[in-house]
Amino acid sequence: MIPPAFDYTRPTTVDEAVRALADGGEDAKVLAGGQSLLPLLRMRLAFPELVVDVGRVPGLSGVREDGDALVIGAMTTHHDVIGAPLVRRHAGLLAAATATVADPAVRHRGTLGGSLAHADPAGDLPAVVLAMDAELVARGPGGTRTIPAREFFVDYLQSALAPDELLTEVRVPKADGWGFHYEKFHRVAQSWAIVGVAALVRRDDGRIAEARVGLTNMGGTPLRAYACEEALSGAGDAQAVARAAQEAADGTRPAQDTSASPKYRAHLARVLTRRAVLTAAGMG
Repeated sequence: MIPPAFDYTRPTTVDEAVRALADGGEDAKVLAGGQSLLPLLRMRLAFPELVVDVGRVPGLSGVREDGDALVIGAMTTHHDVIGAPLVRRHAGLLAAATATVADPAVRHRGTLGGSLAHADPAGDLPAVVLAMDAELVARGPGGTRTIPAREFFVDYLQSALAPDELLTEVRVPKADGWGFHYEKFHRVAQSWAIVGVAALVRRDDGRIAEARVGLTNMGGTPLRAYACEEALSGAGDAQAVARAAQEAADGTRPAQDTSASPKYRAHLARVLTRRAVLTAAGMG
C-alpha cells in the first residue's frame, strides 16, 4: 500500500532535529531505523505531515561506560547492541532479549531507541529496560531530561516523550552478579511475543535475595510483576519459585485478541515466569 504524502527533513545535529520536531508539532514523526514507522505508513495507520530522519545525526549510537551504568545511544541498532562487549558483560539480559527481536534483517536496521519510543507493549525491549531500572534521556527545546523507565511507558503506543523531544540515549545500570533470562512464547518464529518475561535474579547464600520481573504483552504498557518479585525474595528451591510465579499475572490486564484470551495470557505469564526465574537463578 502507498503511504500518505508527507514532508521530509534530514537534520545533521540533535539541535536541528529538535527544532524540526518543534516546528512540526504533533504532526511530526521521527524516523530512526524505520522498522516501526514504515509499516504504519504503508498501512496508513499513521498520517504525519513531517518525517524527521535522524539517521545522519552523529553521536546517537554506540555504547560507553559511565560509572555504574552503560550509556547506549538511541540510534544503536539491535545488531550492535547484541554484539557490544560492554552490553554482553554488564547487561546480558538486554543482549539476550535483543537477540530474539524479529529477524536478522530487522535487527540490522531497527534501533534500541526506536523500539522503546514506539512503546508497543508486545515489543521485547520495553519490558527489559523496565526490569533493569533503566533511564531514558530526551532532548527538547528546553534542554535535556532523564525519564525513569517506569514512567516512560504511559499507554498503548504512547511514551512520555513530548512531540518536540528526541530520545538520545538509554542509561542501563550494570547488572554484574545478577542471573538473567528472557523467555517468550510466540506461535510463529520471528513474530511478536504473545507473552514474554524478562527476569533478573540476584542470589545470596543459595537463596534469591532480589528478583525483578518484566512482562511483555500483559497490558497496555510493559509491566513489572511486583507481587511476584516480593514473593520470590528468599526462595531457595524450584517449588518456592513455582509458588511465587503464580502471582506473576496479578494486577495485569492482558488483551483479548486473535492470538490469545486474557485467561490464556495469564497462564502463560505464570509458566514463563517460573521458567525464566529458574533459569536466571541457575535452578533450572
